[in-house]
Amino acid sequence: MSLILMMNTPKKRQAGFSVVELMIAMLLSMALAGAIISVFVNNSYSFKQDDNVGRMQDDARYALHEIAFDLSMAGHYADLHIPSTVSYDGGLTIGQDCGPAGQVNWMYQTTEAGTGNSLSLMAIDNATSATAAAAHSCFAAGEVLNGTDIVSIKRVAGAEAGVLSANGAYLRTNGTVGVLFSGTTPTAPPVTVALPRADWAFRPSIYYIRPFANTPGDNIPTLCRKALAAAGPGMTTECIATGIENLQIEYGIDTTEDGHPNVYITNPTLAQMQTAVAARIFIVARTTDIDTRYTNTKTYSVSNSPDLVPGDSFHRRVFSTSVSIQNIRTMNMMGF
Repeated sequence: MSLILMMNTPKKRQAGFSVVELMIAMLLSMALAGAIISVFVNNSYSFKQDDNVGRMQDDARYALHEIAFDLSMAGHYADLHIPSTVSYDGGLTIGQDCGPAGQVNWMYQTTEAGTGNSLSLMAIDNATSATAAAAHSCFAAGEVLNGTDIVSIKRVAGAEAGVLSANGAYLRTNGTVGVLFSGTTPTAPPVTVALPRADWAFRPSIYYIRPFANTPGDNIPTLCRKALAAAGPGMTTECIATGIENLQIEYGIDTTEDGHPNVYITNPTLAQMQTAVAARIFIVARTTDIDTRYTNTKTYSVSNSPDLVPGDSFHRRVFSTSVSIQNIRTMNMMGF
């Protein structure tokens, strides 16, 4: 009897998903996957742009720091305060010069012949390739971004030199007299620098904006400087920060000889530079990569440069700082 009942009992069938249920599940899965992909893409975009802007800000701050520090040291010749008292070693090596055509050893000159004006600080306002080449023969054609400032600074290092290099230039001084020479020792000094004395590395440099970073045509504006660091010694190019597309400097002139700036000038003469005691530095920095979701419609007004309305997809920021030019300020207050 039991066997008959078991044979007549109907078996339960296992049912799967219906077509409708499968379609709903697929749609939900696709929606969830799309949401995950969208979050990933947006996060990746945000990270990339934050990194892009962060690098721009880091480069801009570093560029501003380098220029500000060099400007603050302009005219520093250790404890030999008056540039016109610097003598030149008869064996001074003429490296790759960077002055106006026809001037020999311009990079080593601390004062202008015939006037006695200090050459510790010189400026070109809103330079062009032509004005840059006329003032500095070491600039190649197309190496300067038109409409940006150039500043030339001459000084010695902030600490005494250690081991001297054959490719270096140095000021040997005891505070009373000084001799500028190249190599490891003066070979024909015009004056004797009596003990105690010290040697200081000579650090002339010229800051400018180049329209490219690595190769002409890459269109990445870059802050560079010409520095006395090559073999010879000679001038070499050192690039500091990419994405710097404008440099503007206003020089604070002391007209009352009290050590404080009375007026700020964008295009000072060499004579006016003798009383420059401060400077305001402005740079415009931009990202090196574009933001495909962004259009820059802002207007950038910096010092006396023409307004910039880019209309492109680069993020930009304006950075500025003020600096006191202590050495020229001190000489000015002493009446030199």
